[in-house]
Amino acid sequence: MYSKAIVMLTIGLSALAIQGCQTTSTGPISKKDPEKAVKVRTQLAAEYIRSGDLDAAKRALDQALETDSRDSAANMMMGVLLQQEGSKISMEKADGYFKRAISSDPKNAQARNNYGTYLFISERYNDAIEQLSIAGAALGYDQRYKALENLGRVYLKVGDVVYAEKAFKQALQVNRDSVISLVELSEIFYLQQKNAQARQLYEQYVRLVGQDKQGARALWIGLRIARANQDQMGMQVLVNQLRALFPDSKEYQRYLQLQNSTEAVWK
Repeated sequence: MYSKAIVMLTIGLSALAIQGCQTTSTGPISKKDPEKAVKVRTQLAAEYIRSGDLDAAKRALDQALETDSRDSAANMMMGVLLQQEGSKISMEKADGYFKRAISSDPKNAQARNNYGTYLFISERYNDAIEQLSIAGAALGYDQRYKALENLGRVYLKVGDVVYAEKAFKQALQVNRDSVISLVELSEIFYLQQKNAQARQLYEQYVRLVGQDKQGARALWIGLRIARANQDQMGMQVLVNQLRALFPDSKEYQRYLQLQNSTEAVWK
């Protein structure tokens, strides 16, 4: 059920890792201020990663780490870069850089969030929960809701719906526009047959992302919620949209299997 969430989380890691990094000048970096030099090169590497130039990012980070091999942000960004490259050897190396980033600065919540997501992708779920829980509890961390979203998804993956629900609710307390939490909670409530609550959250999700911007999984969630609330018109709209946009999706194929089923809850 949650295979698509894994893909989304992987993508989210790359975006998350470079959020907050500002574009910097490419002018000369003063040798008299090595701390600034490391920061500038790390930020440049983030921009290179964003644009897909991984080789340039690697050169910038090599220079940053040559100046200060223990810098937390530079080590974190190297971990992100290696994960982005994605080969087996790069993924193995990424682990060490994330660990060094956290060892150098245990309060670096961004590093813990990124490392937690890396651990999730690596199917090291208990370790991922540990890192994401710390990041999600870091008051003042501007991406704290994202860490909680990621934590919720890990809990879903291991089948712990109670803690997943708790994490998504916390994410919404931090950021009421957390679309990931809204759609995930709407499905959780639907499966618990809390149909009115499920509908409220799903409708809030649609208002934020737009009716025509939903993916196959969100449409499938909405379709089932509409059915549970006996909203035949709303259900038909979502069926038509799912058929038109995602005819080969597993969600639409599942609908075809269940369309005549009288089960109270379509899973």
